[in-house]
Amino acid sequence: MTDAPTRGRKGGGRARDTSRPPAPEPLPLPVADAHCHMDIADGAEGEEWYSPEQAIADAAAVGISRIVQVGCDRPGVRWAVEAAERFPTVVAGVALHPNEAPLLGAAGELDDALAEVDTAAAHERVRAVGETGLDFFRTAEDGRAVQESSFRSHIEIADRHGKALMIHDRDAHADVLRVLADRAPDRVVFHCYSGDADMARHCVERGWFLSFAGTVTFKNAEGLREALRVTPLDNVLVETDAPYLTPMPYRGRPNASYLIPHTVRVMAQVKGVPVEKLCLALAANTERAFGSW
Repeated sequence: MTDAPTRGRKGGGRARDTSRPPAPEPLPLPVADAHCHMDIADGAEGEEWYSPEQAIADAAAVGISRIVQVGCDRPGVRWAVEAAERFPTVVAGVALHPNEAPLLGAAGELDDALAEVDTAAAHERVRAVGETGLDFFRTAEDGRAVQESSFRSHIEIADRHGKALMIHDRDAHADVLRVLADRAPDRVVFHCYSGDADMARHCVERGWFLSFAGTVTFKNAEGLREALRVTPLDNVLVETDAPYLTPMPYRGRPNASYLIPHTVRVMAQVKGVPVEKLCLALAANTERAFGSW
């Protein structure tokens, strides 16, 4: 249900500031959050859950007019579809996260879960199949074959339903590109792009979208900023991956769509363009990737 989170954010093993950052200066033109998890609770202990109603209202107040809500496990898929039905400024992405696939496979539930994603992908308010892909950071060698099989199934679902394919790629760049070389839908979005400039050029040559998150603002992310520099405006999206990857100067605190202006302003500086020009490009690219809503 959209009135309750599907789960809480997993702790990172160290204390952090869980208070919500203040709202930034609004953007001059509206943009969309291309990847968000409003169903994952995060915040101070004992604090009331940051509801989707509040998240959407806070985002709209600073110029974030649309949100792509991404469900990446079975409860999250259902939550995302319900949120997209309930809120006119929200559309959904649905998938089994790469790290979910080996767990579901071991439990004998992967085929049923993929069938649920397939059914959800047919919904008019679902605009992406993802996040799917490969994650070699958390999945060990013995789970990677199942992970790749799930990835290929998601590609087939996205292609058959005519939806964008939203990629999760962590420590698996070469293998993700290898799988996509066999088959890729017309629209591919690299969620939270993490590759280098050479990989960005490879993706751009194929017309794929690179979605940049708060990581592009981190002090140690010069390689990521170089990838942004070589990516044409026509291929750029922006996202939060909330409640994760909060942009500077609030790294580590709870993230939400209303904080995107921090990321957009850094992106404009990196690209050497006015914020207004970047906003226009982001809005147009969102329509090309996910359609209008």
